[in-house]
Formats: sequence, structure tokens, C-alpha cells
Amino acid sequence: MDLKDEIVINAPQAVVYAALNDAEILKDCIPGCEELIKHSDTELEAKVVLKVGPVKARFNGTVTLSPDNPPERFSLTGEGNGGAAGFARGGAQVDLAEHPEGTLLRYDAHADIGGKLAQLGSRLIHGTAKKLAAKFFKNLADRVGANEAA
Repeated sequence: MDLKDEIVINAPQAVVYAALNDAEILKDCIPGCEELIKHSDTELEAKVVLKVGPVKARFNGTVTLSPDNPPERFSLTGEGNGGAAGFARGGAQVDLAEHPEGTLLRYDAHADIGGKLAQLGSRLIHGTAKKLAAKFFKNLADRVGANEAA
């Protein structure tokens, strides 16, 4: 499954980059996130509850951040296990560019899923993933933009 999108965030590039590397901000922005532990500058551990169609599961996972060219670009990889519901693993490339209204954030992500989740059908999975990604980036834009306006 592949996802691509972009969003304009009303904050400077350095502020958006810092927010994307702040465990507390990420925890608040990730839909269903119960816990996010920062083990190092590049290693995070997460517990997230998600509902995809009829399947609801608690995922335990890890995320590794790779600052390719801060603050313009970084990538991340991760994997999560939802027990009987299945697993997910993937990665994303995130690009940040100056924009007249703040920062243009573009992402290009790929994920592989297995288990019960994979049996739900690609349309349901893709639709849910797009909705969750959009909610995350809206939450991030609201949080970072609100902090800049304050």
C-alpha cells in the first residue's frame, strides 16, 4: 500500500521539523496513540489502538527516524504487531519546504500488512490508512500552527 500527500503547515520549517521529532507532540497527534517512548534521538516505541473495519487491535511497535538532510528531509521506518489482528511494517520519506504560508510538508509512504488486517480488502485498508494519515497531519498542523500563533 502506498500513500502520498502534502499539507501546508502555518509554521516555519525548523519548527515543523522539531515537532516531527518531539515524542510528546507526536503522541498527541497520532490517532489512537496510548504511549510513545523515546529511547534515543532516532528510536521510538509506540502503543497504538486502531480500528480498521471490524478489526480493533492494540499495536506495539517501533519507529526509527533517519535524518537524511535536516530540516528539509528525513525518513522513517517502523513495524508494529497487533497480535491476532496482524502486523504492519513500512516507511516514509518526509520533505519539508519553505512556503509563503509556512512550511509545505510532503510525504511518500509504503506499508505492508498481514494477518486479519490483510484479509479486509485493499480498499478498506487504503481508505483507513489515508484517513489516519490525514488526521495525524491535521492534528500536527493544528498543534504546531496554534503554538506559532500564541
